[in-house]
Amino acid sequence: MSLGYAEKLSFIEDVGNVGMTEHFDPPHVLQEKIERLAMMIKKSKHLVVFTGAGISTSCGIPDFRGPKGIWTLQREGKALPEASLPFHRAMPSLTHMALVELEKAGVLKFLISQNVDGLHLRSGIPREKLAELHGNSFMEACPSCGVEYLRDFEVETIGLKETSRRCSDVKCGAKLKDTVLDWEDALPPKEMDPAEKHCRMADVVLCLGTSLQITPACNLPLKSLRGGGKIVIVNLQKTPKDKKASIVIHGRVDKVVAGVMDLLNRQIPPFVRIDLFQVILTQALSIDKKYVNWTLQVASIHGHRALLPFVKSVEVSFLDKQDYKAAILHEQPFRLKRRTMRTKSFELVLRLNFGGGCGCQSVEINIPVDFKVSTDCFNLEKEAVLQKLSDTAIQDLCCGQNAVIERNTILTPKSEVTVYAIVTNIVQHSKTSKALADSLSNGNVKRRRESLNETGTSRKRSKGHTRKFRS
Repeated sequence: MSLGYAEKLSFIEDVGNVGMTEHFDPPHVLQEKIERLAMMIKKSKHLVVFTGAGISTSCGIPDFRGPKGIWTLQREGKALPEASLPFHRAMPSLTHMALVELEKAGVLKFLISQNVDGLHLRSGIPREKLAELHGNSFMEACPSCGVEYLRDFEVETIGLKETSRRCSDVKCGAKLKDTVLDWEDALPPKEMDPAEKHCRMADVVLCLGTSLQITPACNLPLKSLRGGGKIVIVNLQKTPKDKKASIVIHGRVDKVVAGVMDLLNRQIPPFVRIDLFQVILTQALSIDKKYVNWTLQVASIHGHRALLPFVKSVEVSFLDKQDYKAAILHEQPFRLKRRTMRTKSFELVLRLNFGGGCGCQSVEINIPVDFKVSTDCFNLEKEAVLQKLSDTAIQDLCCGQNAVIERNTILTPKSEVTVYAIVTNIVQHSKTSKALADSLSNGNVKRRRESLNETGTSRKRSKGHTRKFRS
């Protein structure tokens, strides 16, 4: 059984002695601090961001030490908060997407996270610019060849234990392991070494939504001080490192980051969630060779044992409704077996009904079937297909767009495997000035934005990064 997110967190977060009282800077103080932070980022040459659970609370994921945090409620003997949506459907917040924009603009040089929710990676931060110190609930890694596998479901174990899957590299095939640390596990050098390196190089380390108590991770920002760097802390609770910081901002992370992005005159990009699945059509001739016994399967790309967490049911119908009987597949694996005359061709209609947390209820896909040996095998440029789907979703402001990424033929048993990509969520963030309407006037925002822009024009947006994951 897969561990819940709260249970996983209890393995990597200690209780500590910091108070859990939330503090809020007065509006005029918050305004001045946001302006100072924006100027520091504008002038920075090597910005590093260090994040904790506080940046994910607006995603529906509880923090630890807030009034409704996991440890607070446990100490008070209260039940843990109910998730507002399935953990695997959590969407990156305004802050997550703002960091993506800063990285693409060349401003953010490196990101260090203590979170295991995988939202930084899902938001679009390149893996080579991210250190996930405590692991990722959606990541498996091969201990032999080092390949990482980002999943659309929670990996069922923690503590760097073997999972039920193997490396898909034909030259390897080793058993995979989860990446989430247990109590006794040391921070992995693969994550810690680049984190230390970039903190030493940093002229600004921006700490967002972290209590800065978990050792040794909490000491990383201090490494910037030796080289003359500065620390900025944005957190609702006081931290043990506040005295070392140049600025301590007591405010909600999303609000602070929204104000900074507005003053830097940068737009926060929308988040588009694209999920993958495969349709497998297997066929075999009957003994008298008059019929084809065929099986349709809608499956995960992560292996035959993996579930499709975002699909609730699959409805199968046919355009020629007089000759074929429709079916509704409620249980995974989604599989339908039928027999058809060998000379008969038809068109399947699949309606995928999505589960909670998806941006649309369902989508229909037509699949022509003629039982001939397909020669139409291809493997399209995955990143190009995904980018086109994302652009279309943003333009249409709706979900459900889908496209084929690859199609392959297997001779034994005779099968055709088609991989589809489908847009299941799109989140657009409102204009940043509106996010600060209750604490900053539009006039002040405009004046400070103009003041910041006097120091020079912003850098051009760099080309997108290609992830180095395997599905």
